[in-house]
Amino acid sequence: MAGGSGTADPSAPPGPEAVTGGGPVLRLDGPEPVSRSMPDRTIALTFDDGPDPEWTPRVLDVLRRHRAHATFFVVGARVNEHPELVRRILDEGHEIGSHTFTHADLAAVPQWRRDLELSLTRKAIAGATGQEATLYRPPFSSHPGAVTAPQYAALRAAAEAGHLAVLADRDTKDWQRPGAAAIIAAATPNRGRGAIVLMHDGGGDRSQTVAALDRLLPTLTGQGYRFRTVSEALERTDAAVPATARNRLSGHALRWAQTGAGWLAGAMNALLTIALLLGVARLAVQVVCAQIHVRRVRRPRRGRPEVLAPVSVIVPAYNESANISATVRSLVDSAYPALEVIVVDDGSSDGTADIVERMGLRGVRVIRQANAGKPAALNTGIRAARANLLVLVDGDTVFQPDTIHRLVQGFADPTVGAISGNTKVANRRRLLGRWQHLEYVIGFNLDRRMYDVLGCMPTIPGAIGAFRREVLFDVGGVPSDTLAEDTDLTMKVLRAGWRVVYEEKAIAWTEAPSSLRQLWRQRYRWCYGTMQAMWKHRHAPRESGSGGKLGRRGLPYLTVFQVVLPLTAPAVDVFALYGLIFLPWSTLLLAWLGLLALQGLTAAYALWLDGERYGPLWSLPFQQLVYRQVMYLVVVQSVVTAMLGNRLRWQRMVRTGEAAALVRT
Repeated sequence: MAGGSGTADPSAPPGPEAVTGGGPVLRLDGPEPVSRSMPDRTIALTFDDGPDPEWTPRVLDVLRRHRAHATFFVVGARVNEHPELVRRILDEGHEIGSHTFTHADLAAVPQWRRDLELSLTRKAIAGATGQEATLYRPPFSSHPGAVTAPQYAALRAAAEAGHLAVLADRDTKDWQRPGAAAIIAAATPNRGRGAIVLMHDGGGDRSQTVAALDRLLPTLTGQGYRFRTVSEALERTDAAVPATARNRLSGHALRWAQTGAGWLAGAMNALLTIALLLGVARLAVQVVCAQIHVRRVRRPRRGRPEVLAPVSVIVPAYNESANISATVRSLVDSAYPALEVIVVDDGSSDGTADIVERMGLRGVRVIRQANAGKPAALNTGIRAARANLLVLVDGDTVFQPDTIHRLVQGFADPTVGAISGNTKVANRRRLLGRWQHLEYVIGFNLDRRMYDVLGCMPTIPGAIGAFRREVLFDVGGVPSDTLAEDTDLTMKVLRAGWRVVYEEKAIAWTEAPSSLRQLWRQRYRWCYGTMQAMWKHRHAPRESGSGGKLGRRGLPYLTVFQVVLPLTAPAVDVFALYGLIFLPWSTLLLAWLGLLALQGLTAAYALWLDGERYGPLWSLPFQQLVYRQVMYLVVVQSVVTAMLGNRLRWQRMVRTGEAAALVRT
């Protein structure tokens, strides 16, 4: 608590007898401590925690009215905020001492922090006044008898930096606001003895201090007391010396830096507030929409015919030998009556097409073509398909037996042009896989429920999506001018006036990247491609129907939560690091635990909706410490790439066959 004077920690050993039994002014730069006290009937009024724009001028006014001098132990950060008050203190004959830069307890911080606190304060005072103060009072200090061994070590370190320690004989505890009378009683020495009196001109409401001071000064003056600065009372002339030009310049630079940091901190606080409000609003919308979606899709579909029309499944494959047999077998084993599977081998060099042909499965066709990219492979399959309902599947994806049947039931509604399935991570046994599993369940599928209800689904994942054949021909097939062809295609379907919905029970198991390098490359492509698609469809807000919903709901949502807020995340992390150094850890820990609890509840809710186990929740804190930063830096790199106008090439992920294990087992 700033403004308080502390007592020794009961568990800490006491300082040396020469200190605890001596006077309040301590010189500790020699082999043995030397202490001094105030002469009889001499009082050194000392004020901590200023300068304060409200209370320091009022204290100075009282001192001037009663022609008394005092010593002000100033906080360096506040000196930079109010340098004119520090100059006024000196101009009116008072004295300045150091009270650290951030009111830190130097007995409880590492040595580098001690040195920094004292050095910055001296520079701040030098920049504001042209002088270097050598007097020093540690925050949370009181009388010499309360000095503990850790506090003594901190005082010795300050002495080595050229400081003279000043504690107190009389601690008024005015920060507790006990009333003017109690403050006066605590400040009054016994039997005409001298004293250093500890009071405060900053750190809180000091109205009682001002009132007590206005009564104390004339009362004790009438009793023959003199009010001097510490240096005057001890007849010291070296308490304040001219600052070097270097320290004055450093002080000015420090003040400018602190001013800029203050503006930045204000901006960061505003940003964090906005981000928190947006996050809470997003969660609220997601929960409401999820409940609406659950009621909508899980209620009995009375009067709606069962869809059993023929389906063509198109599997674009490029070097998918690790998973292709499992993918094809899971499709052939589907519990759907009329199904053909078309594997389009896009110039594979690992025998992908040969593996499929050797399987000799009925209803499976293989088309070979020279390598032309995934969109070209998909368009080849679309042209070759016989059915009017098409399912597009990645070559590393495994379907459950009922996946296709559940996926196409939404086509009973003639306004539905495309349907997204529920993608799940197959390789989730390792930590990276668990993180991606949580991301899929929370970030992707929870969002898709919301998109479905709001009518603005921006992406049908390449792992599992169903389309009407006429829709794909209507929009010109799968586009190839962005790296996120699945997002680009979905946006084109919406702008063509069709509805795009989400089927939670149509489950596809996919192999997620198994290394950070592969994850980075995949997400870099996704993010860059999504931004390409957003820019390509930037005119959607002007449209009506599904295209207008995409433009006025989906695109702003993607812009805010997938581009803008992630771009600010590194700055937030830097701000958090600053807080770890200069702010109470308990406050930051409480805030972080609160946010983690909110994310945990969100994750638990999303897992419950998807019928998943809660076990992976234990990895959520580690996801926030590592995985989140990777995803944010991906966005930063993608934006930089886009701004520089570079064209990102397609980067294929190496498969390990873990999705195939689902079929083998």
